Amino acid sequence: MRYAKTEAGQQAFKERSPLFSAKQRSTFILFDGNKTLEQVLAATAGMGVVEADVQHMVEQGFLAEVAQAEPAPAASAEMIQDAEDAATPPSNRTAQERYSDAKPIATKLTAGMGLRGFRLNLAVESAAGFDDLLVLLPKIQEALGSKACRELERALKG
Repeated sequence: MRYAKTEAGQQAFKERSPLFSAKQRSTFILFDGNKTLEQVLAATAGMGVVEADVQHMVEQGFLAEVAQAEPAPAASAEMIQDAEDAATPPSNRTAQERYSDAKPIATKLTAGMGLRGFRLNLAVESAAGFDDLLVLLPKIQEALGSKACRELERALKG
C-alpha cells in the first residue's frame, strides 16, 4: 500500500499541528506516493514508528492511499537504499529530498544520546528545512564523532 501527502496534511505539517507527534512528523516527510507503507515503516523503525501512527495520519486526512496498477515486489530496506543511491545522482537531489532523507537519521542519532543529547534532539526536531539540519551537522558530529555521522553527512551533502 502506498500513501501520498494531502493538501490538508501539508498544511497541518507546515503549521506544526499538535495532531502530529514528533515521530509522525518525521514519518510524514517520507510519504511521496512511491514508497510503500512497508518501506516507510522499515525506514522509521528505529524511531518506534508503527502502523498505528500511519493510520492516525490517514484518519486525520493527512495521507491518502495512492491507487496502484500493479503491486511492486517486496524488497529489504538495504536493497531499497542501494537502489535509491544508484538511481539518484547526488547532484540531482533537491534540498527537500536531502532534508527528507536526513531528518530521520539525525533524529535517530540524537535521540540515541539520551539526556546529554536532549537539547540537540530538540533542535533537530524543530529543524524546519535542509538549511537548519545542515547547521546542526557539525554539532552532531562534535557530540558523536564524524564516523557515527557518516550516513547523516551523506544524506545532507551527498
